[in-house]
Amino acid sequence: MKDWFNSLEPRERLFVAVGGIVVTIALVYGLAWAPLEKKHAALITDVESWQQSLAELRPLRVTTSDDKQNRPGPILGSQQSPIIIVDQTLRSRGLERYRQRSQPTTSNGIRVEFENVAFDELVLWLGDLSDQYGMHVQAGSFGKTSQVGPGRINATLTLERAL
Repeated sequence: MKDWFNSLEPRERLFVAVGGIVVTIALVYGLAWAPLEKKHAALITDVESWQQSLAELRPLRVTTSDDKQNRPGPILGSQQSPIIIVDQTLRSRGLERYRQRSQPTTSNGIRVEFENVAFDELVLWLGDLSDQYGMHVQAGSFGKTSQVGPGRINATLTLERAL
């Protein structure tokens, strides 16, 4: 290869050398630098997303720790029917507009369907039901909502009160 290169005219050697350098730079960029830069940009986006999620969750941590101190014990002996309990607690959390249907399943159970509800608010509501009324989720299904919005879901929950 060295003999071939030396046998070329000076102008041809310059042309081959410059071409080799250009090809080497293109290969280094295409095989090393561009994938690294793409991965770096993806990591920056992921970090920003996680930081935003953490910022949104911080108020919930404060809310839950304050709620634990001020919550009364569960009202397990309550004579209220599950439909009344669900209706009152949904109104107190502002979630009644997302409820599509409520239907009793047993004397201590109810099936509730939600559309386009905020997942975080739904979980807080379920915590209220559990802590204050002894009602727990027996079955549930969650799905994506057709409307655009982060953290929004469609849900069907079957709740029962512990006796």
